[in-house]
Amino acid sequence: MLNVKKESAGRRLWNKNKVALLFLTPWLIGLIVLSLIPMIASMYLSFTHYDMFNMPKWTGFDNYINLLTSDLRFTQSLKVTLKYVFIGVPLQLIMAFGLAVVLNRGVRGLSGFRAIYYVPSLLGPSLAIAILWKQLFGMDGIINEFLSIFGIAPNSWVADPSTSLYTLIILLAWQFGSPMVIFLAGLKQIPTDLYESASIDGAGRFTKLFKITIPMLTPIIFFNLVMQLINAFQAFTPAYIIGGQTGGPLDSTLFYNLYLYIKAFTEFQMGYASAMAWILLAVIAAFTGLLFLLAKKWVHYES
Repeated sequence: MLNVKKESAGRRLWNKNKVALLFLTPWLIGLIVLSLIPMIASMYLSFTHYDMFNMPKWTGFDNYINLLTSDLRFTQSLKVTLKYVFIGVPLQLIMAFGLAVVLNRGVRGLSGFRAIYYVPSLLGPSLAIAILWKQLFGMDGIINEFLSIFGIAPNSWVADPSTSLYTLIILLAWQFGSPMVIFLAGLKQIPTDLYESASIDGAGRFTKLFKITIPMLTPIIFFNLVMQLINAFQAFTPAYIIGGQTGGPLDSTLFYNLYLYIKAFTEFQMGYASAMAWILLAVIAAFTGLLFLLAKKWVHYES
């Protein structure tokens, strides 16, 4: 009798949810075929020597040991990427926050400005923008023409190892549209009563900014910080185009993903590249976890 009741309960549950499961089936197939299976395969390949032409040969932890102890270009790619992330992401968020505050002051045609400022986020990672950026900062680019007005000698910024990475950081900061829109939405949710009460108490503009606006926006700041940090770690196209597909000059733009691409599809060391992919996952997870731990000290929620 108990088994009959269980079967009937299971049948009722199936009849109730079968439509939802039917609509979820394409997503589940995509998750399994396009995500889980490749991840498992990549994990296995990371412990092998695999050149895409012969069967994988099990090598244990050799790929990871070589990466962490003897591959100088791996170390350089990690340094370049960390510098790109830790300078570019804060600069991007500062620009996004500043523009959001300005646009929140009742600017006419707000929706139009919001759309215009969002465009860089749509175009920034594209191939065309990377090519354009390389032209802008080249020897004959418009940047040098502008600087010549002030008597500054022309320089090929993308070909100079001391400045090439900073052109990519500027490109990252230029893609401020997405976090700006999120900041603007958060600013709209702050009660105006708080600003009115502060004005009555004699608070100035900067006092309101640091005592009301920023504390109330800390959850939004935290969200933008995590999302942009993850995106920056995965940067590839700008370095591929501006760095001449090799991370030049002198590996100054050798991003982690670019070096992974070189190992996988130029040198055909797919097992080695798979190990790099898992190390990148661990690095992103570590920094994201650290942000969540530190968030308890500075992110304030209404509750």
